[in-house]
Amino acid sequence: MTHGPGTNGLILDEPLLWEKGKPGRVAYSMPTRDVPEESVDDTLVGDGPDFPDLGELDVIRHYTRLSQWNFGIDTGMYPLGSCTMKYNPKINEKMAATPGLASAHPLLEAELSQGILKLHYELQEYLAAVTGMDAVSLQPSAGAQGELTAMLMFAAYFRKKNEKRTKILIPDTAHGTNPASAALCGFASIPITSGKNGILEPVSVEELMDEETAGIMVTNPNTLGLFEEQIKEITDIVHRKGGLVYGDGANMNAIMGMVDIKRCGI
Repeated sequence: MTHGPGTNGLILDEPLLWEKGKPGRVAYSMPTRDVPEESVDDTLVGDGPDFPDLGELDVIRHYTRLSQWNFGIDTGMYPLGSCTMKYNPKINEKMAATPGLASAHPLLEAELSQGILKLHYELQEYLAAVTGMDAVSLQPSAGAQGELTAMLMFAAYFRKKNEKRTKILIPDTAHGTNPASAALCGFASIPITSGKNGILEPVSVEELMDEETAGIMVTNPNTLGLFEEQIKEITDIVHRKGGLVYGDGANMNAIMGMVDIKRCGI
């Protein structure tokens, strides 16, 4: 270990498990066999993974040391502007791991799934209530999937209307994954430069919103942590020109329970 500013006491070099292990090393002993030896059919025998030979304690210490290099919400504040990290109480993790919830098979018959279906339905209703939206889908399992789902909906909407719209407006303060989600659905990302105060100016949206533009992807509060004060005027511009509005929820924790998303025009 090199000693210097910020390095004392830190282990910054951890060998791979394959480098730590030695072929033939035995970390435990088996009891003396008291049953006859029996050959196993060749069809049941194969080459296993090339795992290193290590003791359990070696493996535990290896992964524990690696975990201590991580920085996360359990060790300190995580002020990532485009995706505010929230602390989840440990009891939440325990409840999410309830066997009837975590182990439910996706192909389980509906009559045997009423408990988990009730949880899903109630969660949808709660999310609709706190956001002001008319309906909620639980199909996307993460934020980026939510973006992709929205862009697929944009594409399907204009396909049904026989309108060829190939562009999406994306502010320079929007969630960083927005352009990728738009590109996956065949849209070209058109950047919008925010104003000097860090928020979008309606005039900039007005200039870029045309009949070839499907809509806008906006993160509110944006990645600078600023609330888009003119969001309603902006969404009105997009809607007047036949476009749709996607509201990214990356920083929604900041406005949860205080802002009606639907009234913002999303």
